[in-house]
Amino acid sequence: MDPALIPTPLNVRNLLRQHDLRPRKSLGQNFLVDHGALEKVVDVAEIEPVDVVLEIGAGLGSLTRFLSNAARKVVAVELDAKLIPILETVLGPEGNVELVFGDILKLDPTRLISVDQYLVVANIPYYITSAIFRHLLEAKRKPRRIVMTIQKEVAQRICALPGDMSLLALSVQVFGTPRIVARIPASSFYPSPKVDSAVIRVDLYPTPLVETDYLDSFFQLTKSGFGQKRKMLRKSLSAGLAWTVPQVEEMLIKNDVDPTRRAETLSLDEWQRLTTYYHREKQS
Repeated sequence: MDPALIPTPLNVRNLLRQHDLRPRKSLGQNFLVDHGALEKVVDVAEIEPVDVVLEIGAGLGSLTRFLSNAARKVVAVELDAKLIPILETVLGPEGNVELVFGDILKLDPTRLISVDQYLVVANIPYYITSAIFRHLLEAKRKPRRIVMTIQKEVAQRICALPGDMSLLALSVQVFGTPRIVARIPASSFYPSPKVDSAVIRVDLYPTPLVETDYLDSFFQLTKSGFGQKRKMLRKSLSAGLAWTVPQVEEMLIKNDVDPTRRAETLSLDEWQRLTTYYHREKQS
């Protein structure tokens, strides 16, 4: 990041003390305070001066200030009403920040952002990682890139390969390519969480790897497969889809998948083939 664009550090502890506030554990508030880490997040997001950025969980505005210096506009969403007065003061000098009070999971990104090809850059509460990814990736207007600071273990799960796949990994990888671009120790946050974090970057494909009309079938199928993940696919899919075991075995064999395998061993390509078969069978 251009040194001229790096804002002066915020004293997060003093800000909270001045407003008689404490981080709220119920909201997963762990504020990223390390200046180098904040700069790293913005660097890996590769923000262009023409970009519009959606930030989820503005907190005290530490990351927001970095984003506002790099982007054309920042739409910063914050759920905690008690932080809004601080944000209004901290972000007052930033003329390109729109502050939105609300729950991102109840807000339509299409209404928040009026342009295509926007970016999402955020330090989010760990407990809503899956929900936020799904909310963003299934929105009518999707971002072109998502950069989020999340729990390291969850980031590793999202980037998993066949053999260690999860429903979360498939739900992200069908829309874009995820990769871990930085690791951030717990000491970079206030208060420090019990685990380290990672910055994950997801560059979205122009269209999902599964046809849009087939996505519902894809998620029905994968959820069923992972619904009883310790069981073989012929059993887990039979239970989840309400198909007989012979029906499931026929689908698997016709698509070159051994019925005795487990869901975490399948590749995205294999799930794609099964989705096409399953979707057509439903329509017949």
